[in-house]
Amino acid sequence: MPLSDAIPAIFVLADGTTYRGWSFGATGTKIGEVVFNTGMTGYQEVLTDPSYCGQIVIFTYPELGNTGVNPEDEESSRPQVQGAVARNICTRPSNWRSTQSLSDYLEQYDIPGIYGIDTRALTRKIRIFGAMNGGISTEILDEAELLEQVQAAPSMKGLNLVREVTTPNIYEWSDPTNPVWEFNPACQEDSRESFTVVAIDFGVKRNIMRRLASYGCRVIVVPANTPPEEILKYNPDGIFLSNGPGDPASVTEGIETTKALLLTHKPMFGICMGHQILGHALGAETFKLKFGHRGLNQPAGLQQRVEITSQNHSFAIDPDTLPKGVVEISHLNLNDSTIAGLRHKSLPVFSVQYHPEASPGPHDADYLFEQFVQAMRAARRAGVARVG
Repeated sequence: MPLSDAIPAIFVLADGTTYRGWSFGATGTKIGEVVFNTGMTGYQEVLTDPSYCGQIVIFTYPELGNTGVNPEDEESSRPQVQGAVARNICTRPSNWRSTQSLSDYLEQYDIPGIYGIDTRALTRKIRIFGAMNGGISTEILDEAELLEQVQAAPSMKGLNLVREVTTPNIYEWSDPTNPVWEFNPACQEDSRESFTVVAIDFGVKRNIMRRLASYGCRVIVVPANTPPEEILKYNPDGIFLSNGPGDPASVTEGIETTKALLLTHKPMFGICMGHQILGHALGAETFKLKFGHRGLNQPAGLQQRVEITSQNHSFAIDPDTLPKGVVEISHLNLNDSTIAGLRHKSLPVFSVQYHPEASPGPHDADYLFEQFVQAMRAARRAGVARVG
């Protein structure tokens, strides 16, 4: 885009640091928590991941938009971020699947972006001082005026954003784009036997439901505030706790529902927010990370086993609050040793802090869906799963 045609934009952090650049996407003003993602691919999946609700995402890869956007790579029905920050953007995408440019896509959904700024310096600042609120604007170009709005915005800690992204209605998952996604032939063997899974939607990604369906699961998606009695009416073989945005400690209805469902002894699998909700339901607590983990190459593992994983989260479970003798740590984030996975010692219940469904990211951890199916199969044969 010639700079002579570009619209000036301003980006202000809560500490007063100001960056001036150029607008892409929508014009206007948006405020959110500023975080960074280190992935080299997958910008569309990131932008449409409900876990990013309420956040402005800095992309450390130096150029966005080269491959445009397309319906198959959406992880929800629309972009979920407050805004996007890039070093440079491509306005003429080149990809056989592309249906729209990134800038036009964000403009369609009233989401502003800013480019032409030093994203490396900005990322280093967030790493040193931690995630903080910020604002993008094309209409408020006075930094003091925008700073006032940024500083008045609520902190992510204590914020329940699940209410903004959960489904309003119960529905059965079916793939609206029906792409050829399968990459693991082993799941075809598991798919010969059908299982009913109720997925509690805290902000679920589409590829999670695709992976469950690939392993032979009928997926019923329910709102985050659905009471356990309503969930059990579906006689599920298993319960899935999804990813989602905000502070997990604030999602009190989800925590209470999970507590009640644990008493049924049904197989349960949690990812990201679902992992944190499960931790709270078991009596643990969570804390906010300095700048979180967001990228496609985060190592996780334990006892000489390592997986390269996709991660996106601001909070982690406090290991000192885990109930003694009830759960065990199955995975650690190998960069900072925070908890990346839990397993119940006596129930078919487990969770991970990362994203085994990828999209974007590596497929190292896809086996976890198979483990969930195996747990449901074992429970069915033992006559447990169908007892509501």
